[in-house]
Amino acid sequence: MPDTPAFNIGIEEEYQIIDPQTRELKSYITEMLEAGKLTLREQVKAELHQSIVEIGTKVCYTASEARDELVRLRQGVMELAGRNGLKIAAAGTHPISSWIDQEITPFERYAGVKQDMQILAQQLLIFGTHVHIGIEDPEFLIDAMNVVRYFMPHVLCLSTSSPFWIGQDTGLKSYRSIVFRNFPRTGIPPYFSSYTEFAQYRDTLVKTNSIPDGTKIWFDVRPNYNYPTLEFRICDVCTRVDEAVCVAAIFQALIYKLWKMRRDNITFRVYSPALVEENKWRAVRYGLDGRLIDFGKQMELPARELIREMIEWFIGDVMDELGSRKEIEYAYRILEEGSSADRQLATFRQTGSLQAVVDQLITETEEGVL
Repeated sequence: MPDTPAFNIGIEEEYQIIDPQTRELKSYITEMLEAGKLTLREQVKAELHQSIVEIGTKVCYTASEARDELVRLRQGVMELAGRNGLKIAAAGTHPISSWIDQEITPFERYAGVKQDMQILAQQLLIFGTHVHIGIEDPEFLIDAMNVVRYFMPHVLCLSTSSPFWIGQDTGLKSYRSIVFRNFPRTGIPPYFSSYTEFAQYRDTLVKTNSIPDGTKIWFDVRPNYNYPTLEFRICDVCTRVDEAVCVAAIFQALIYKLWKMRRDNITFRVYSPALVEENKWRAVRYGLDGRLIDFGKQMELPARELIREMIEWFIGDVMDELGSRKEIEYAYRILEEGSSADRQLATFRQTGSLQAVVDQLITETEEGVL
């Protein structure tokens, strides 16, 4: 095995641009991009809809460094939005606004997505957190992807933030996951025996004009096409900045632990994507209040119990090596207080007002930032 890799971290977050008077989404990304050229440069980007703004951190080496970056970038986009009296919120779906009313960003790449996906593209009014973990060895990258799939539903439970859709309580904790599942090449990835097999899969799709390149493979965890990273895409965007840093630190710790196991000729059992999809559905439907399946024991257990087990038993011995114990143990606060979805639902039950939920999202998105 080579020297210990850096396992660096990159985080992308997609935010909602909101008119605080109506609490509805507001098309404003082109103005934000123009205004942000000098301050945030290429770290602020457009997305499919004009009411979405995406940010991307620089390459970070610790969870603490990633937090500093996210705080700086959240501050930056909040300042840009504030110039026109607008607000920024982080949640996997907007509680009220309808996809029917949203304008598509007038860039060539998004026109292509609209052409390919038709009404599915218009419906894709969702917001995610994507975490990149640097892995230079392509064979380990595929090996890690095969194994780490098992833990994806656990982390999704912590990040759920999309219980509402077009003014309706969906009864789900991550409705964003359902909307995105309508796209092809999504969900828990299949098993690949090697990087060569993955590359053959990707190249076959390109050769047959199914996709232009590997960026259109949208698995919940995938080898990134442009960078030597394993990209985790399963999470709803995290409302609080500390939640985002927590899940990024967990992903980094999971990969580092798997690398140490491989170095020592130990492995973790690889479970079929069909089984992992069962746990993903439970995470989507019930979040932290549900029960996940422990496939080794062939039993279902409370999600909170299995998340604690993941932290304490599986990655507990690497947190201090990575210097991320504080960031990862923030998960205990999420387990106690609930995810963003749980908090949104509690506010709605107390007030009966989705406008109050939007106000809460704006406040929590600013927490620890302003």
